[in-house]
Amino acid sequence: MRIDRLLHGRLYYGWIVAGVTFLTLLAAAGVRSTPGVLIVPLEHEFGWNREVVPAAVSISLLLYGFSGPFAAALMDRFGVRRIVLFSLVSVAAGVGLTTVMRNSWQLDLLWGLVVGLGTGSMAMTLGAYIATRWFVERRGLVMGLFSASSATGQLIFLPLLASLVVLHGWRAASITVSAVALAMIPIAALLMRNDPAEIGLRPFGAPAGAGPVPDVPRFAAAEQGPAQAAAEAPRAVRPINPAVAAVRALTDSMGVRNFWLLAGSFFVCGASTNGLIGTHLIPASMEHGIPEVTAAGMLATIGVFDLIGTVCSGWLTDRWDSRYLLCWYYGLRGLSLLFLPYALGTSFAPMAAFAVFYGLDWVATVPPTVRLTADIFGRQRVGVVFGWIFASHQLGAATAAFGAGALRTWFGTYQGAFMGAGLLCLIASGLVMRITSPSRGVTAPLRPAEAGAV
Repeated sequence: MRIDRLLHGRLYYGWIVAGVTFLTLLAAAGVRSTPGVLIVPLEHEFGWNREVVPAAVSISLLLYGFSGPFAAALMDRFGVRRIVLFSLVSVAAGVGLTTVMRNSWQLDLLWGLVVGLGTGSMAMTLGAYIATRWFVERRGLVMGLFSASSATGQLIFLPLLASLVVLHGWRAASITVSAVALAMIPIAALLMRNDPAEIGLRPFGAPAGAGPVPDVPRFAAAEQGPAQAAAEAPRAVRPINPAVAAVRALTDSMGVRNFWLLAGSFFVCGASTNGLIGTHLIPASMEHGIPEVTAAGMLATIGVFDLIGTVCSGWLTDRWDSRYLLCWYYGLRGLSLLFLPYALGTSFAPMAAFAVFYGLDWVATVPPTVRLTADIFGRQRVGVVFGWIFASHQLGAATAAFGAGALRTWFGTYQGAFMGAGLLCLIASGLVMRITSPSRGVTAPLRPAEAGAV
């Protein structure tokens, strides 16, 4: 089918862009799920202790998060397609070169630095950027689908990678992930578009005649006063250096209490998901006699139920108060993590129950967090501001990835790490209720300025 027919066919082209974004995030999820199956094989081959590989993963997670705001600013300046293509090339090179490494510093350089920076531009920041610029209606559902890409990535990649490690060694798994990133390059180059206006379209659900009106961030009007809010409006659309734009968004946001509440709760989210469970569940299961492939299948099962839970979370975000959703999500996740040490020490049934219960809540926090960010800070800045909030998420993930490995080395068990993460989730459940949402989480009509802020 010719591209011009796709651009102007009956199907709104934003859905095609969303599909390409989903596949890109899926490839990134494959990369992010790889360390869990490599920890034990790398320890056996190179004689490294339990802290070495998680240290590289921590570097990667930090850069994965903290490159997000700058990636969003670069997308504003140079376009989504160029940044995504550069990221795919970086990830393919970084993962592929790990097959010839010999020392731990090379793992830090390749997996920590190169892969961390590459995947940082293919994180939830990309999803938030696309969802808020291409969609007015169904935005929560679209963001839910993007969030579910990590679950789908686990479902597809983890059993495959674990089997490759067992049958052919860890290098086969690395080559496979690198090949997936390379395969995404022509798809993104051919089909990705930067903005609806680029092809003469309005965002999906935007009112007829909506134009590129500057979006005044709601936090400016709510917490800075009308005069300062008016002064901020030109800054939101003035072409500036991407690094300056990213730093300015951070400094503007740091004076807003809601930013710290969102960033703090998302720190806990990262510490209780990919930093802890995504990195350490497989080696923790193996220490309790569960084979590696079975443990990877358990993590993939979490992905299956997360796919359901996250899509439902996106649907609920379009209809319910996001603060109450987050309160429930963090509370239920905390209870499941407090249950995990008991489940690991018993039969298969409790672990299966944990996988189902925890899986429904794996990344269900993303759609309501993005919704609150857009409501409070405005759609024009949501990509960069959410990038900083996501950086906090990855700071929590990196802390948990390294901290859980250190606790395992010191005490010989993961119990303290799992219990501590569960208690943090219960604290986050209370923090999110202090967020003041301008929209109160209800699908209120967008302001005229917001409808054109694409």
